[in-house]
Amino acid sequence: MARVTERIRLGPAALNPFTLHPYEIAGQIAMLDAVSGGRAYLGLAKGAWLDRLGIEERRPLVALREAVAIIRALLAGDDGGIAGERFMLAPGTKLAYPPTRESVPLTIGTWGPKTARWAGTVADEVKLGGSANPDLVPVVRDWIGNPEVGLVVGCVTVVDEDGDWARERASDVVQHYLEVVAHLDPTLEASDRRAPPLERFTIAGTPEEVAERVMELWDAGAARVELGTPQGRTPASGIDLICDRLVPLLGR
Repeated sequence: MARVTERIRLGPAALNPFTLHPYEIAGQIAMLDAVSGGRAYLGLAKGAWLDRLGIEERRPLVALREAVAIIRALLAGDDGGIAGERFMLAPGTKLAYPPTRESVPLTIGTWGPKTARWAGTVADEVKLGGSANPDLVPVVRDWIGNPEVGLVVGCVTVVDEDGDWARERASDVVQHYLEVVAHLDPTLEASDRRAPPLERFTIAGTPEEVAERVMELWDAGAARVELGTPQGRTPASGIDLICDRLVPLLGR
């Protein structure tokens, strides 16, 4: 992707420090930044479903804080070392090759007020993954507490000429994520958490319908909207519809 594009940002949204050590994350993002000519960004989150891997998620905010500190030190060439509660970086430790930049844009993914507040002090963006609820956007903006930090909203997206088919397909795909996020939305009533309204967790429909949903999220205060997989009947056909039909409707 880096070789065949010129302007778009490239990066993972998101990696987590429980399955990949911060040293490895720093090395991977430095390599991506190098091959893309300085267009990389890094998304970090505590992750989900880690219990299925037998991975302990104790004190996730501590882990994220230490991961950010280690990654930033390595990219900046600071070899003074870091002794943390979850992670350490021995003095003298550096990446195997010089990074292209001393830092890359940072996105922190979270549904938690405490993590969002911390992210407002260190990140360029906070990502609310798995939501398409415009009512939640101002709530999370308040959690962040920093108007300079952008809020990203992203979720399962299906774009198709047949809007009913798109919504049915999105309904099937999103079930996997609802077990993680449905109970976290403070704007929903208890009954809605038990039977989540899918339009709050997916963006699906015709290009015109999806464009309307995106603009609704923008109007609510989202700085960016990520149209997540599966995008369409196939990823390629979905992306074609997004680029050819959807993006011109957005006027940006």
